[in-house]
Order: sequence, then C-alpha cells, then structure tokens
Amino acid sequence: MKPKSEKSIKLYNLMIERGYPEEFCDLITKNLNTDFTAQRMIGYLAHYKTLPLEEIVDEMLAILSDRNRIMKKKETERANATINEFMMSDWCDHDEE
Repeated sequence: MKPKSEKSIKLYNLMIERGYPEEFCDLITKNLNTDFTAQRMIGYLAHYKTLPLEEIVDEMLAILSDRNRIMKKKETERANATINEFMMSDWCDHDEE
C-alpha cells in the first residue's frame, strides 16, 4: 500500500480525536490513503458526532467502490480515445490514396 496522503493523516487524527480505536483508524486510513478518498470520508463524518464502526466501514466500502468505478470509466475513456485516434489516422491515410 502506498503511504498515507495529507488528507488521510487528517482523517486519522479526526477519528482519533473522536475516540475511535487506533487500530480501526489506521485500517480505515490505510484503505482511504488518497486525498480524494480521505476527503470524502471527512465530509461524511462532518455530518455526525459519532457513528458506529460498522457505518464507517460501510461508507469506506462505498467510497472505494465509487473510486473504482471512476477509475474504470477513465480507463475506458482513454481506450476509446486511443481507438478513435487510430481509426481517424488510419481513415485519413486511406483517404489520401
């Protein structure tokens, strides 16, 4: 796993301040180790004083699922752009003949 981001460290400290167990905070922030994912959890926690551990885990899984969906979409868009470039250059090459 990559090192924790600045926001992930902020999330860790926020959860510790709210009294969540250190091991739990570490596990959550190891999984939400980017600014994007950690900020999503920080935003979620901002709406509540305390939450059961299970609800935090559920939200973490939802955030990771969203991140994976976004990454897959971007991968597909890049692949489509590459195919389109190839098709256009191939089509243009044949058009000149």
